[in-house]
Amino acid sequence: MKNVVAVILGGGRGTRLYPLTQLRSKPAVPLAGKYRLVDIPISNCINSGLRQIFVLSQFQSASLNRHVSRTYRFDPFSRGFVEILAAEQTEESMDWYQGTADAVRKQLHRFLRHDTEHILILSGDQLYVMDFRTILEAHITNHADITVAATPVTERDATEFGILQVDTDKRVVDFVEKPRDVSLLGRLSLSERSLVEQGIAPERRYLASMGIYVFRPEVLMRALEDPNQIDFGKEVIPRAIQGARVQSHFFSGYWEDIGTIRTFYAANLDLASDDPPIDLFEENRPIYTRPRYLPGAVLRDVKLSDTIVCSGARIEATSIEKSIIGIRGVVGRGSRLSHVVMMGADYYAYRPNRQAPTEEVPMGIGAGCVVERAIIDKNARIADGVIIRNQDNLQHFDGPGYYIRDGIVIIPKNGVLPAGTVV
Repeated sequence: MKNVVAVILGGGRGTRLYPLTQLRSKPAVPLAGKYRLVDIPISNCINSGLRQIFVLSQFQSASLNRHVSRTYRFDPFSRGFVEILAAEQTEESMDWYQGTADAVRKQLHRFLRHDTEHILILSGDQLYVMDFRTILEAHITNHADITVAATPVTERDATEFGILQVDTDKRVVDFVEKPRDVSLLGRLSLSERSLVEQGIAPERRYLASMGIYVFRPEVLMRALEDPNQIDFGKEVIPRAIQGARVQSHFFSGYWEDIGTIRTFYAANLDLASDDPPIDLFEENRPIYTRPRYLPGAVLRDVKLSDTIVCSGARIEATSIEKSIIGIRGVVGRGSRLSHVVMMGADYYAYRPNRQAPTEEVPMGIGAGCVVERAIIDKNARIADGVIIRNQDNLQHFDGPGYYIRDGIVIIPKNGVLPAGTVV
């Protein structure tokens, strides 16, 4: 593993996750109250024995850079590092990253300085647990030039991913990015025999690329020689199939691409359920994040069910169900929360026995509020008596101090809802 370099792609503008990406990049979006999305691939790398990790960032990267630099510090006597590589102007290029492959091309010379034998390319906005040693072992055993991690998906989801067609040796013979044609989907579907052999449910008969690739360095260099090859899914992998040995690696575990507000919201609440898809209490494969020296949460006369409450929280609500309360989260007396992802706060604004100025709404959720099916971003201020229910069942709407996406109400970072607000 010491000769494997991991490259985590920071992603584009993240427009489908707006307004969560209004002030931060996708990998920096908080997850499960205390983590960031980028903690997932980095933790998978560390738990797999990988210690040479690069994170490529571009848009709204300050928060991501700060988190990574404060969190991942290896022993100074080891070769380990997690290094941020931001888009930069050079003598060869004055442009920003134009796509996933273009981002790797512009930084490729840095990855080849470490006696690199294999390059593992990952996405920074996915939720899963994987031991990368298994895909690397399969890559070596199959004498592959490229290995693509793949997972079964339904026909509905197939139109959102790159779909692989493989032969009996699991070699990729076709790759179509986000296929829309029904007849084309039929050709790409797995055979009945493959479904039985892999133990796949019949409705999940399409193999979707997970955006996880293993390359031999010389193959990657050749693939990126053409500057028109700017995206792995759209150009590099389909073209490589014609002349290189491209293998698939089947992954049957939980995997979620956090690409939209709907998937982000659902993934968070799933982690708070009684049967979470990922065990956050797994001692041997922990999810790492920045250590914070916070007191334990304080709960007063509150009924909780299927809820994660993080350190530093102060809760006096009447009831909270199927929700997440992030670090330093404050919920006032008598409030009721249901299906809420509350990200908490970056700093303490609570001061016992001190009254805030009359014109200032205190940090967190005030007293007597009703909040249902909502995302409350960091440092949001919601005054007493506010009701958030999306009573008109809107799917997409921009209101004063809030947004609605996929029917979910979002209070943006540093947002303020004054007393009397009804959503």
